[in-house]
Parts: sequence; C-alpha cells; structure tokens
Amino acid sequence: MSTLSDRLATLTPERLRGIRRGIEKESLRAQPGGTLALTPHPAALGSPLTHPHITTDFSESQLELVTGVHGNVDAALAELSQIHQVVYQELAALGDEMLWVSSMPCGLPTDETIPLGRYGSSNVGRAKSVYRMGLGHRYGRRMQTISGIHYNWSLPGLSNDNYFALIRNFRRNAVVLLYLFGASPAVCSCFVAGRDHELQPMGANTMALPHATSLRMGRLGYQSDAQAQLAVSYNSLESYAASLEEALTRPYPAYEAVGIQNPGGDYNQLATTLLQIENEFYGTIRPKRVIRPGERPLHALRERGVEYVEVRLMDLDPFEPIGLNADTARFLDLFLLHCLLEDSPPDSPDEIAAVKNNQHLTAARGREPGLLLQRLGQPVTLADWAADIVGQLEPVAAAMDAQDGGRAYADALAAARAALAAPHTLPSARVLSAMRAEHADSFSAFVSARSLDTRARLLALPYSADLKARFDQLAAASVAEQKRIEASDQVPFEDYRREYTSPERLGTGARAVLAGAESV
Repeated sequence: MSTLSDRLATLTPERLRGIRRGIEKESLRAQPGGTLALTPHPAALGSPLTHPHITTDFSESQLELVTGVHGNVDAALAELSQIHQVVYQELAALGDEMLWVSSMPCGLPTDETIPLGRYGSSNVGRAKSVYRMGLGHRYGRRMQTISGIHYNWSLPGLSNDNYFALIRNFRRNAVVLLYLFGASPAVCSCFVAGRDHELQPMGANTMALPHATSLRMGRLGYQSDAQAQLAVSYNSLESYAASLEEALTRPYPAYEAVGIQNPGGDYNQLATTLLQIENEFYGTIRPKRVIRPGERPLHALRERGVEYVEVRLMDLDPFEPIGLNADTARFLDLFLLHCLLEDSPPDSPDEIAAVKNNQHLTAARGREPGLLLQRLGQPVTLADWAADIVGQLEPVAAAMDAQDGGRAYADALAAARAALAAPHTLPSARVLSAMRAEHADSFSAFVSARSLDTRARLLALPYSADLKARFDQLAAASVAEQKRIEASDQVPFEDYRREYTSPERLGTGARAVLAGAESV
C-alpha cells in the first residue's frame, strides 16, 4: 500500500502550483456601541445582487466580501484586504459604523426586526429575499447572523471520486481545525435568550463555556432538528446528489404548516421541502461547481462534476484585521492536501453520527484537558489527534515550499505546532483571556474594542485613487446589471418560483436549466 509520501510524490510541481483558492468572508455591520446597524446596504458599495466582490449574506446588515481566484495565499489575502479598505472607507464616509470582528453576533434587536437582505424587484432578487424569509421561519433570524469565512480550494486533475475522498477525510479530521482556529467561545446573552443552552454566565450580557473553541460550529450554531434527520453520504457524487435531492423534494410537515405564502399573499419561503434550495444544507465542507444562469447547483454538479471544495467551518479571528492570516490559509492548503492523499474509506451512518458528535464535543469542550473523541471507532484525545495530523503535514509543507521557494508553509506548520504546545495561545483561549483581563468578562466590550481597533487600522492604510476608482466602477456596473436583470424578467414571480424549485431542474439535461433566468 502506498504511503502519504509516495502519493505526494505523484503530485508534480506544476499541479501543486495549480492550486487555486478564493475567500468569502462574512461580517455584520455594527454601531460603535456594539449593536446591529439597521441601515440599508450602502449604495456606494453597489448592488449586492450583482457586485462580484461585495454582497450581503442573510441580513441587509451582513456584508459578504468575496475575492477572486488566486494562485497563492498572499495574493488572495491582499485582495481581501483591499476589499476591506473599500468597505471601511465607504462606511466612514457615511458615519461611524464598523465591521463586527467576531463570528458570533453583536447586540441584536428582536428577531423579527433583524433586516433580511434586499436584492431589488427582479424574480431572482425577490427569490433571494424569500429564501432568507424562509430561513428566518425555519431557524430564527438570530442564528443566521452568525458569520464565518469560507475557503474555496481546487487542485488540477482531480476526479469527482478524488474530491469526495478529500471531503470524507476533511469531515473526519475537521475537529483539528476547530481546535486550532476556533475563535468563538463566548456569545452575547441576547443570542441565547429564550433558548435552552448549557452556557455559563460571565460578565455583562455574556455567556460562555470555559473550554469552548467554536460555539458557532456547535449546538448553538448552524444546527437544526430538521437537518439532523439527514444522513448525507459522501461516498460518491451519485450518493451525495441522491441524498441532497431527497431533502430538496421531500415535504416536511413543519414547513408545510408555515406555507409558501401567508394569508395576505406575502411569501414565507420558497418551498415546503426539508431544504428550500441547496445552500440551505449546512456542512463543514461542500463540493461546488460554478453555476450558469438559470441553473441549480445540484444540476451543475451532476452535469459537469466537482470543480472545487468550499471549507465552511472557519471562524473570524478577532485578532486579525481581515479575519485570518497567511499562516492559517497555508495550513488549510496543507490540511486539504493531506485529506486528499490519505486513505479515505467509505463513510457509514455510524461514522456520520460519530463525526457530528466529535464536532459538538470539540466546539463546546475542545480545550478541556484529556477530552476524548472517537477516531475511526477508537478513543483518542483531541490533543493527540491534532498533534498526529500536524506531524503528518511535514512532507506536504516541504513539497509546497520546494515549488514555491522559501519556507512559508514550514513556518505555518511551526505556528500550529507552537499553538498545540501552548493551548493558552489558541484563538479561543486568547478571546476568553482578553475578555477577562481587559473587559471584565464582557463579550460585547471585547469585540467592540477589537472592531474599533480594526476599523482604525484599516482606515489608516494607504488608499489609492486607482483602488477607489476601480471599485466605484464596479459598483456602478453592478447597479446597471441589476436594472438589466429587472428589465428582462418575462414571467410572474410565482411562475419563476415554481419552475426554479421544480424537481426536474435537479437532474441533468436541457430541461434542468431555466432559459433566460438568473439563479438564486
């Protein structure tokens, strides 16, 4: 049987240089006092429907910043930093709003007054808002204000089976990333008001767990009783697609009770199935394919295969101005290569359940000394598991540095090894330590201070006229494109909704693409 090093040797320098990555980063807009900004998406930032780099996620108050695709980590982070500069400059021109630098939300108003994202009057724009209305009905709006970082990654020459082998191993070992980079051990009390939880009170309006790593990825985060019924198989594209199609076509009684429309005719949700659309499926990693206008993501995967994977479990690091640093991004490159090169046996319902349990334990108790998890059916401490994975990444780092020049990947690995040796330096521990030492155990006071500091640091960076002009042009072009889409609609919204959510569009073939329409 070939070893990891043998398999690594089959990856030519050309293929390693062909790795591509892009970053999507969500952040709430907040007031200096630590409450949610309820203002509309700034007009100077263009149309969130069509802007290639600046959009909104669930809420009108939740920005999503999107880089292009890059051949190296430094270029991706440089672009993400530039997009942040543009946003902060435009926010500063309007007032004193800032980006909230924690994954867990700032002070929130009542659930029903958290504003949904608005995308104009086109069918696709309305569908995006209705989808978000549905998320609010299904899971509550508070849960949807959680923010994170998505790391999109590809390697040339991979088959669907290669990508799904990577995904299975990623899911098995994801606890290592939560331990190393989780940064959400505390929340504002408003987030859990009226909910059952096991959090402990700390300072003013603050709840936390002493050994938590990422409450965002635990039972209080992106979880749902309905989706808990799903046992999605990652053994092949076919099994994954079949699992997802069932969730997209199976009526769910609780959502049927909500209905498509309320008695007044306003839309409650796009569909009454277990999932409205593919994006509603929560997971630590997803197989992805760039979609064409009018195309469903599942159809794109079935028709043309996996193009890249989307890593979805990374918290915003409040100590980093743009939410993550180069060492973290390079560690993700190494981790993903390891997941690709290691043996990846098929998953099973029992293993899927164990993976979920490991994730919940790590999110809530990851830094607890001696915490035991289940690894391939055997008990192991999380610390030993993480040390084992980090040790196995050494030849991968050497291969990346050999084709890149320098030792940037070795340095990223050394940083991870140092954090394992000193758990008090992990981001989740640093958050709790800073809260205690500087802010009387107040989550809101800590994140507000970090957010204001980040705002000042990014506004102090040189802001070139060329950068401003380029993004002014992108904003104007996005507004023009939104108007073009609105003018081109030819069918009533209800016809569009029915057609877009029809089961036939989840398969393959021409019938699956809605001609002349945009995708939700």
